[in-house]
Amino acid sequence: MSDIFSRTALIFGSDAIERLKSARVAVFGAGGVGGYIIEALARSGVGAIDIIDNDTIVESNINRQIIALHSTLGRYKADAAAERVRDIDPDCVVTVHRMFYLPDNADSFDLSEYSYIADAVDTVTAKLTLIERAAAVGVPIISSMGTGNKTDPTRLEVADIYATSVCPLARVMRTECRKRGIKSLKVVYSREEPVHSSAINEQTGKPVPGSTAFVPPAAGLIIAREIVTDLIKNGG
Repeated sequence: MSDIFSRTALIFGSDAIERLKSARVAVFGAGGVGGYIIEALARSGVGAIDIIDNDTIVESNINRQIIALHSTLGRYKADAAAERVRDIDPDCVVTVHRMFYLPDNADSFDLSEYSYIADAVDTVTAKLTLIERAAAVGVPIISSMGTGNKTDPTRLEVADIYATSVCPLARVMRTECRKRGIKSLKVVYSREEPVHSSAINEQTGKPVPGSTAFVPPAAGLIIAREIVTDLIKNGG
């Protein structure tokens, strides 16, 4: 076994490291939450990681996204994340999909190929499509709820979507999941009341959420922990 994961093996055992090595995880979204999911999966020894994102790195990402540096400005987030994974674990098979996952292109993904799916995308439509299709093929999925306008990472929790409260995105997702007959969905959400941002996006007219260096990364690490422990328990 590689020395890279020797300390992890002291916690979980060498058999668990082999299970993680045989797993393939898809991470949809490589931003504040997704970037840390990818980072932690790579550092935990997951053998194959697919990164799905079509966004590029801008200065406003630097406050919270692990891939966002002045040296990476303008690069595709998926490419920057993949480069980090290969530098962490050269044996990890990294596949980059430079695209936004939407209902229109969902057919281009065979979700049954994955051991686990992490949903770190921003739009409700994309989340619901991903969740429905993962359920249809029996692949476990964990979904990130809202991390914007939050300051306290200790208020983050893992729960079923129907046991959530406070989070505005979780409220919308509960309603939409119920409409679609989705009986259960593991999520990470925050019980912290959001701070209201006064900034408005001039193009969309919608509020611009504030963000911190604490909450999105913490949510990503919690999601990665759930994926890793589930893969170890259930096999890669």
